[in-house]
Amino acid sequence: MFEFISRSKNRRFYYLLFLVSLLSNLCVAQKSSNMSNTHRAENSSKDLQNKEKTFFDFTVKDIHGKDFSLSELKNRVILVVNTASACGFTPQLKDLEELYQKYSSKGFTVLAFPSNDFRQDSGSNEEIEKFAKDKYQISFPIMGKNPVSGKEKQPIFKFLTESKSGFLFREVQWNFEKFLINKKGLVVDRWSSMTSPNSKDIISKIESELLN
Repeated sequence: MFEFISRSKNRRFYYLLFLVSLLSNLCVAQKSSNMSNTHRAENSSKDLQNKEKTFFDFTVKDIHGKDFSLSELKNRVILVVNTASACGFTPQLKDLEELYQKYSSKGFTVLAFPSNDFRQDSGSNEEIEKFAKDKYQISFPIMGKNPVSGKEKQPIFKFLTESKSGFLFREVQWNFEKFLINKKGLVVDRWSSMTSPNSKDIISKIESELLN
C-alpha cells in the first residue's frame, strides 16, 4: 500500500513537473515569437521608409541661400553634377549647358552642386554663379556650395551615393561626377568625372528616361 501511495506521489510530481516545463516552454516560445514579429516589423518599416524616400523629398539651398524644394522638379529627368570652377573638368559646364538647352523643353534639367571638397572652388556663391554665367553662359539651376563627400556631406548626396555606388567607390571621388534621376525621383545611373556629358551613354540614358 505504501508503495502504491509512493508511486501516486511520484506520478503527481512528474505530472506537475511536466506541466511547469510545458508552460515554461510556451512562454519562451511566445516571447520569441513576439520578438521575431517585432524585429520583422521594424525591418519592414525601415525597408519601406528607404523605398519611399526619393530625390524629390529633399530641400536644398540654392546659390542665393534660399530653400529650394526638389519636389519642384517632379516628373522631370535630372542630371545632378558636383561642380567646381577651377578644375580640369570645368569645361564640361559648356557641354552640360548644351545638353540642357537640347532637352529642357522635353522635361530634362541639369542641377549643379558646387563644392570645394577637392580644393578647386574656393570662391563665394556669388563668385561661382558669376563665373559660370559669364564664361559658360549657364542657364540651368545652380545650388549653394556645400560638401558632397565625407562626414559633412549634405543629405542629398548621402541619398545619391547610397542609392548608386560608383564603379569602384560609393563616395564621390572628384568634381563633375554625374547622377541621373528619373521622373519618380530614383537614381538610375551614375558616371565618373571622366565621362563627358555629351557621351553616347549619357545621352541615350537621358533619352530613354524621357520616354518613360
